[in-house]
Amino acid sequence: MEIQLNSKILSLIHKGVEIRCPYSVDIGEEVDIERISNHNVIIYPGTRLYGPETYIGEGAIIGHEGPATIHNCQIGPHVKLSSGTFTQAIFLSHAVVGPGAHIREGTIFEEYASAAHTVGLKQTILFPYVTLGSLINFCDCLMSGGTGAKNHSEVGSSYIHFNFTPNQDKATPSLFGDVPQGVMLNQQPIFLGGQGGIVGPCCITFNTVIAAGSLYRKDEFKPGRLLFGKDLSGGSVPLEPQIYKTVKRIVINNITYISNLIALMRWYDLVRRQFIGGDYFSEELFMGLKSKLTMAIDERIKRFSEFCEKMPCSVQLLQEILKESEPSLLIQQKTMLFERKTELVNTLNHLRTLDTHERDRDCFIAFIQKGINRYGKDYLAVIKGLSNNETQIGTTWLQTIVDTVMMRIFDIIPLCKP
Repeated sequence: MEIQLNSKILSLIHKGVEIRCPYSVDIGEEVDIERISNHNVIIYPGTRLYGPETYIGEGAIIGHEGPATIHNCQIGPHVKLSSGTFTQAIFLSHAVVGPGAHIREGTIFEEYASAAHTVGLKQTILFPYVTLGSLINFCDCLMSGGTGAKNHSEVGSSYIHFNFTPNQDKATPSLFGDVPQGVMLNQQPIFLGGQGGIVGPCCITFNTVIAAGSLYRKDEFKPGRLLFGKDLSGGSVPLEPQIYKTVKRIVINNITYISNLIALMRWYDLVRRQFIGGDYFSEELFMGLKSKLTMAIDERIKRFSEFCEKMPCSVQLLQEILKESEPSLLIQQKTMLFERKTELVNTLNHLRTLDTHERDRDCFIAFIQKGINRYGKDYLAVIKGLSNNETQIGTTWLQTIVDTVMMRIFDIIPLCKP
């Protein structure tokens, strides 16, 4: 008895998509084949495509090193996804992911970002050219820095971002570089040496190197530093779960991260939008970017709210240990976080669409439009073509958004103010 091919597979073949061994490919009934380009797309054996939001741009290559499962991902032009599972993530033009990947929701690969084999990501945002080595777990991070393919931020092989605490919370996002300067593609790269890790939440500035084999636990705001992690072998201290001996740094780093995401959303809305219709950026990719960044903001606010919910239990345990009648500053901070949690969450949600410094914003958008007139809708060429003065105006606009979000949040919780 002859086995009939899936009608969607037949339609894609007739459309011009190259499907190697079509009987080994599965395409869900919900997949809209009009969202799959017929220009030089190659789908290899063992590929599975699911979800109505799945989109594949021209020249994309899927599953060329093993089975690949795609679910509601947007895959830009000339992207290569070797093998693995890819769920609710987006890959802009020329992004590359090696075999054995586990790429989950809220992940964004901007242009030419790449990962080698066996990499796990979730709620991870990689700016253009950022490169991840092999055997990496790098969830709940944003990484920028670098100026091009030969001068990029990199994460060495076997690196881990520790994003889940013994207190069972994930208020642990780490910011490598930032948004206001990072989007300008003119900052020195960050290098995280292999066989190492960092304990979130951390903020690491541009032009920083963390030595291979280091486990790092602090922030670094001074550029041009080589960092070494401390050796914790041989010692022990009493385990005091749920205590949270400090909360101020956790709060500051979470709000810093969220404020940078809000600034990135304005960048997508007002700058990235200008490039729709170019060779490498479609309306579908723009909507995918917005969707994934919305997921990222939702996740961070949710995790921060859950962290605030843990404060009453932490206060009780801390009071039992300290046996103090008067509340310490730490107890006051925790109490304030819990009591004002709803106000904090509502304010963060309200600030999602914040825009400030209209003069700098409008001036910068004019620079972008001038660049488009010169270079066409080539995002990387336009951004790299900006002068130092022009990028500074754009950075000032975005940094004002970050600063305003932080100011309004710390007006609510002044005891945690930086």
